[in-house]
Amino acid sequence: MDDAEVEAVLSNAVRERSGAFEVVTPVLESYRARIERMVRLRMDHRVAGRLSVSDVMQDAYVEIVRRLPAYLDEPTTGSPEGRSRMPFFLWVRFLAGQALLQAHRKHLGTEARDAARDVPLGGPLHGGGAPEASSFMLAHALVESGISPSGVAIRQEEREALDEALANLSTEDREILFMRHFEQLSNKEIAAILGLTAGGASLRHLKALGRLQAALSRAGLTFEIGRLNGPDAP
Repeated sequence: MDDAEVEAVLSNAVRERSGAFEVVTPVLESYRARIERMVRLRMDHRVAGRLSVSDVMQDAYVEIVRRLPAYLDEPTTGSPEGRSRMPFFLWVRFLAGQALLQAHRKHLGTEARDAARDVPLGGPLHGGGAPEASSFMLAHALVESGISPSGVAIRQEEREALDEALANLSTEDREILFMRHFEQLSNKEIAAILGLTAGGASLRHLKALGRLQAALSRAGLTFEIGRLNGPDAP
């Protein structure tokens, strides 16, 4: 569904308050694959054997049902109040990210630390509310994507060099690369999460991509980063 279609559904949900969740269910289903990908990519590897994506999605849907009336009460873009509700997809992603954070805390306890940070980035959506993209997550995503040196399976020493190179990137760089290339968020969506203009988000992405390429080059790795294209890559 495009933005106009989603807004039409939300307008209908406002009118049908008693059955609002049923009204927005087709929109939620259209988001499911993208939200599940975010949960799968950001799930801490230490809980992967104890926690499933479907568990997190179920918890997220409970919160969506509970909070939907308040979301629909938020003013839309251009309201006299001077504020507006976040885009519906990002709101759903936010709640799924919060559900994943809670699952991390439940299963990891005090070990959660950075894996359960609520606000890895600034901006109005505070990084989207999901666990931050660690260097381990980004390295795993790169390897799983099939983007490996010379097109062959990555060796242990290459993986260690990759981990070190990614650890030297800032949290902000890792986040924007992760959101753009692995979550496949659009530049517009990333801009909303980071509290930037679309142009500002695009520039930050290009700079982060350049720093990643430089870090990989220093580590003696040549990944075909150009093959990692987001949905609206410049």
